[in-house]
Amino acid sequence: MTPVKRLMDLSLALFLAVLLSPLILGVALAILIVDGRPVFYLSGRMKTPETSFCLWKFRTMRNTGDDGGVSAGYKRNRITPLGAWLRRQRLDELPQLINILRGDMSFVGPRPPLRRYVEKCPDIYAKVLLNRPGVTGLATLVYHRTEERLLRACDTREATEDAYLRRCIPVKARLDLIWARHRSVCYDLRLIGRTLIRAFTQLNRHS
Repeated sequence: MTPVKRLMDLSLALFLAVLLSPLILGVALAILIVDGRPVFYLSGRMKTPETSFCLWKFRTMRNTGDDGGVSAGYKRNRITPLGAWLRRQRLDELPQLINILRGDMSFVGPRPPLRRYVEKCPDIYAKVLLNRPGVTGLATLVYHRTEERLLRACDTREATEDAYLRRCIPVKARLDLIWARHRSVCYDLRLIGRTLIRAFTQLNRHS
């Protein structure tokens, strides 16, 4: 990560943390009242092929002892009504401002993978994770809805793993590498802008 990109991340994260603090506190209080503790969901993710970190999100699912793999159709009965709304607006990702301030993530970059997928696809992630993971990015904007549609149709863990490994990871990796070849501060700002526009559009659509 370049010093300019890190400075942009810090400045924007601090600004948003202050600006959105009422919303963040409101969401946390709503989860606490409606769904109970814990308010946050902490997930181990990979910053590099060798280095892990703890990803922060608002909890959107009921707790169980088995939470491996990506979200898919077979987990849909665990998503709470409040959690479903938070996911549609992507408000569950607001706590990732903590990860940005700590330097675990950037605003723009590949989505941070679970260790299991890095171990299953080492050649792919050796290239993708040369760049700091991000909250949003080209792959997120272009492929996120397709990925959700594919995984929503998966009613078993095995089907989910097969679809994610064969149909999601390779496509997202290609998009992440396209971004990496063209990355710049201006390009990142464009992607952040497109993400915000999409978020506000979805918020207005479901309000």
